[in-house]
Order: sequence, then structure tokens, then C-alpha cells
Amino acid sequence: MSMLPGLRLAFALCLTTTAVNLQAPYYDALAAHDGLGTTATGIAFACYVLGILPVLILGGGLPDRFGRRSLMVTALGLCLAATLLTLAAPGVVTLGIARLLMGIATALTSASAPAYMLALLPGRDRRRPTAWVTASTSLGFGLGAAMTSLCLLREPSLTPASLWWYLLAGSLALFGLWRLEDNTPESTAPAAVRLPAYPTGSVAFGVTILLAWATVGLVIALLPEVLDRHGLSAWSGFATLGICSGGVLFQPLARRLSPATSVRLGLVILPLAYALIAWGALEGRLAGVLLGALGASSACYGFIYLGGLSGILDAAGDQSARASAGFFLMAYLGFSVPVVVTGAMMESLGQANALAVFGLVLLGACLFVYGWPLRRSRRAFDAA
Repeated sequence: MSMLPGLRLAFALCLTTTAVNLQAPYYDALAAHDGLGTTATGIAFACYVLGILPVLILGGGLPDRFGRRSLMVTALGLCLAATLLTLAAPGVVTLGIARLLMGIATALTSASAPAYMLALLPGRDRRRPTAWVTASTSLGFGLGAAMTSLCLLREPSLTPASLWWYLLAGSLALFGLWRLEDNTPESTAPAAVRLPAYPTGSVAFGVTILLAWATVGLVIALLPEVLDRHGLSAWSGFATLGICSGGVLFQPLARRLSPATSVRLGLVILPLAYALIAWGALEGRLAGVLLGALGASSACYGFIYLGGLSGILDAAGDQSARASAGFFLMAYLGFSVPVVVTGAMMESLGQANALAVFGLVLLGACLFVYGWPLRRSRRAFDAA
């Protein structure tokens, strides 16, 4: 069977997630422009999850009602509209609205893409289409921020050229979805409410992705302000690229490991990599930040992301949409709530103390999940 349909879907997935972090390298500049601080940018950042949660929780029946391709087209359209909005009226309030729209788009993608890719690339190896989904989305999350950093290094701006580049590429991806095969069974019934599901033994996989993406959210939303103390905030997009997209390099290895083994390896790497990121940011050591981001990405978007999602889908049976929704629900809770809390701590306790508190909580949580719940999940999956 031709891989072209899968490639077209992967390109659309990549462009959907590329939009999400386009503005990340100049969050601090937007806040300064509006006379606001870290808490305001953290809240604007978290608006992304306000768009995600209702769709993930209540929208499990949307693919059956409207079709998977229609949801992907809607998601890309929302991302294009959000990008246009930040071009027309740059500011923290506009950023919050744009991230709300991009959150809805990401949730629509999360609800439909894994099952859609499985349908386009059928076969006995269910981890292959899963790897396509994780690789394309991981690349996109980092690509947008890196593009913007390149533009900001050339010329500081609240409307960098990367946003225009995205509008062009996103339009091409939207065209690529045209007439893409969609075998979702048609239904004229109202969209049923299908809550996220957690198959037996899968909760620990959800907790690990929560911890992983909490680290990613901190690097994307709060690291630019820490780096700004050393005049390095324009480089933060490359840290975002490293922590989001570097994990693609480790996904082939993750595919060869069992889901539980892959996730456990990620739990070992994650707190060590975070410590290197925090040290590099506070001391103005860009190499430390970038190396730490790459190490964290091996866990966040390599071993934990691919291993966790594969484990969830292995246990899901014919409930893959609900199970993947449950996995991403945990992921995006981690992506938002810790960022807001840590941002508030930065303003009250200082940057160093806030980063230290986050690191201690992360270390303790990783030890807890590694030490008991994940072992139980591993036995459940081995038995399945």
C-alpha cells in the first residue's frame, strides 16, 4: 500500500503543531510591550489547554460524527486563523486568544490523528503508524519556535517573518488534506459524549507524560525570561526545538523497547536533563541549556511519548480514540498547570528558587512512578 496518504497526514500534523510555538521565543517581549510579567504570559500560555480540555473530555464522538479528515481540516484552519490574529494585533491578550484556538486545534488532532494514521497505514505493526504520529507532531512543536528564533536573531520584532512562512506552509498542508481517503463510518446521529478512557494498567503511562510535558511547558513558556538575564532570550526557540523535536532521533530506539521499559528509561533521563537546563539558564550557559533540552527531549518526545502512547493503544482494543484522548488529557494538564504555578513562584520566590522547587517535585514524582505504579502497569501490559 502507498505511503503517500500517511505522508500527507503527517505533513498536516506537523504543520498543526508548528503553529503552537511560533510565538514562544518572544513571549517576554510581548509581556514587556503590554507592561505585564511572568504570571500573565503563563496564563496566556495556559489558554492553550483551556481549548484542549473540553474537546478531549467531551469530543470523543466527533470523529464518528464528522469524519477524521474534517477534524484535521478544521484544526489546520484554526491554526492559520490564530497565526493571522497574532500578526494583526500582537499582545498578551491576543496571544491568549490565539493559544485558545490552537488548543482546540490540537485537541481535534489528538482525538482523530492516531486512529486516522492507523487506518491509512494498516498492518500488524501498530507501532509504525504511531511512530509517524509522534515523529511529525514532535518535529512540528519545535520547528515553529526555531523558525521564529532565526528571524529574531536577524531582526527583533513582534511580527516576525516566520509567521508569514507558516501561513504559506500551512495552506499547502491544508491543500494536501483535500480528498485524502477517510473511511470513518458515516453517522447521522448526534455526536456522542465519549469520555477519555484509561485501560487497565495505563494510568502510570498518563502520569509519566504529565511529568514530561510539564518540563516541556516550562522550557517553552518560562525559559525565555530566565535567559533574558544574560541577553540570550532570542535563542530560546532553539531550546524549544531541542526539547520538542530532538526526541525524534530517539524514537527508533524507543520502538525496539517494550512500552514500560521505554517509559522507565525516560524517567531516569528526565530529572537529570532538567537539572542541566536549569543550571545552564541561570548561569547563562547556552550550551548547557541546549544539551539539556536535547536530553530532556529524548525522554519527553522519545521514550515517554512513543512508549506511553504505544502502551495505551496496545491496551485499548477498539477504544483507541478514547484511550489516546485520556493519554493526551494527562499530557496537557502537565503542559499547563505547572507552568502557571512555577511562573507565579518566579515572581514571588525568584527564578532560581522556583526552578529548584520544580526540579525537586519532578525528581520526587519520577522516583515515585518508577518505583511502584509503573511496575504494576508493566505487569499488566506483559500479561495482556
